[in-house]
Amino acid sequence: MPETQYEHRTDSVEEKLRLLQMAHQEGNHELAMSLAESIQDTLTFERQTDGSVSKPTVQSQTFGHRCDLPSAWTQWAQGWAFHKVIALDETAGIERSGEPVDLVVSFWAEQMTDVQREVRVARWDEESGMLNGVPSQIYGSVRQGRELLCHLVFLADVPAHGRATYLIFYGNPCAELPDYKTDLRTKGEGFGLDIESHHYIAHLSRQMGQLERLTYKQAHGLELFAGGVGHGEPPNIDWAHDYLASNGFQKFRVTNWASCPNYEVIQGPLCVKVHRWGFPHSPVHPLFTPSRMHITVTYTFYAGLPYFFKESSMDVVKDFDMVYLRDDEWVFSGYSFTDTVWMGSDGVLHEGPVPEADGDNLWGVGFFNRFSRDAFIALWLEHYAENFDALHHSGAPTLNYRGHGQLWSRWAARDNPQFKAGTSLKQRNAYLVAPYPEQDGSRMVQDLRHRLLNPLTVSEGELPKRIRANTHGKLARIGETEHAAPLKRDIWSALREVRDEMFYNVDANVVDMGYVYDVRVRRDVVYILMTMPHRGRPVYDFIANPIRERLLKLEGVRDVIVDLIWEPAWTVSRLTEAGRKAMGLSRS
Repeated sequence: MPETQYEHRTDSVEEKLRLLQMAHQEGNHELAMSLAESIQDTLTFERQTDGSVSKPTVQSQTFGHRCDLPSAWTQWAQGWAFHKVIALDETAGIERSGEPVDLVVSFWAEQMTDVQREVRVARWDEESGMLNGVPSQIYGSVRQGRELLCHLVFLADVPAHGRATYLIFYGNPCAELPDYKTDLRTKGEGFGLDIESHHYIAHLSRQMGQLERLTYKQAHGLELFAGGVGHGEPPNIDWAHDYLASNGFQKFRVTNWASCPNYEVIQGPLCVKVHRWGFPHSPVHPLFTPSRMHITVTYTFYAGLPYFFKESSMDVVKDFDMVYLRDDEWVFSGYSFTDTVWMGSDGVLHEGPVPEADGDNLWGVGFFNRFSRDAFIALWLEHYAENFDALHHSGAPTLNYRGHGQLWSRWAARDNPQFKAGTSLKQRNAYLVAPYPEQDGSRMVQDLRHRLLNPLTVSEGELPKRIRANTHGKLARIGETEHAAPLKRDIWSALREVRDEMFYNVDANVVDMGYVYDVRVRRDVVYILMTMPHRGRPVYDFIANPIRERLLKLEGVRDVIVDLIWEPAWTVSRLTEAGRKAMGLSRS
């Protein structure tokens, strides 16, 4: 059969499952293992195609043309073709400054080439009537038919009980990748990262991505760690999630992963997310590999904030019994703290031991040092179960755990629970890494939890009526204006002549394949930032050299520098409509 469509060029999950079953029945374990890996590759593609974004808050059909804006703003946003207006409403009576907003936005694909390069956010200043650009970040983009959907993150300022208006500009083929400067920095590769802000450095395990150490960014640099040998796995300050199998035979833990079975990492100037998922492993994996309870864990770190988040789910795939499970357990060695704190369902923070009557109704736990005022406090924002009515909100903190130091451990299900398929335990927590003031420390923590439980309300908005000309600056940087357009157009056009020669009879050029992340021109030197679809092809010069040779033929180009980058990773959503057609993908 001639390979003219996507379905001709690959095999479906259903076909691979059929082949896997045949190989397993025949005892061909090597073939079966290869097929299992191939199935995961296909699922990776389907996940990229179907996407994991939710319903958009801002729809693709809701947009305006820049030329229809008031003249003052039309000039300020020169270079961009379209805009969307969003409104942020504050309903809890708390002034918001630098509040993270993460919303899903949908764009018509024909209005934009690359969401990573072209999207910008500006805030309307009610007092001055002017627009001011604010840092933003795009992640998780997917293509669904004619639409491009993505997560858009920015930090918002909204007065208490007030409204703030923001504009999203997009549609500028000359745009370059933004280069926003914030306090958020990352080092490392994959899930094994060090995430640093003004407030802390979070060290994630290079083995399995669990939060291993946490360093305060204060003068004395307190480091929270878990010492000792644990149970054979590297010690982490975050020990969740795990469960003890029925009859107390063995414990299954995500910290037993030799490497993350599955993971996704989002890096940017405003937000870092490390999302991991899989089945917990036995101490003698792969002797025992039950597929009973699927676990996901996501850490999220934001620029400028003295706290970070963890979200997780424990989803029961089949009926089974256990002794107990723990979904939030932290251990700190070295006796860094002198006192404990806890919070009940009423949102009031208390110091000292947890009374027995409140031991199963906790919504915040933590420690502080009465001398240094260092603190680490968990605020449990969501903790609930679906199809299970015996969830415990326990986890009283203790200052002396077997000579270790400090510990809390939330045994969310215990006393030999019987789980049914379809049961799900979910949580969302914030962890405060900040001094605990001697005066009004409790009030500070209570206000933070109240704020986190009452996020800003996001909706499609309208243009404000009070508009003034911007007295300084423009949205565009050097290279993103009409002045750069003729050469930029020539460069992008020339890049479309450079093909990935691993495809022999289709136009798999580097632009339509989405390999090119950025094009910059500085003093007649062209800087190209590109990627490859996967790390099995790291020797990129076979494409970089033709790029350089072709662009050097353009008038006004003195030199060409091509760099390779792996983050953000290439996905199917980067294919243009022409690229999708070349690969045999349908428009739907």
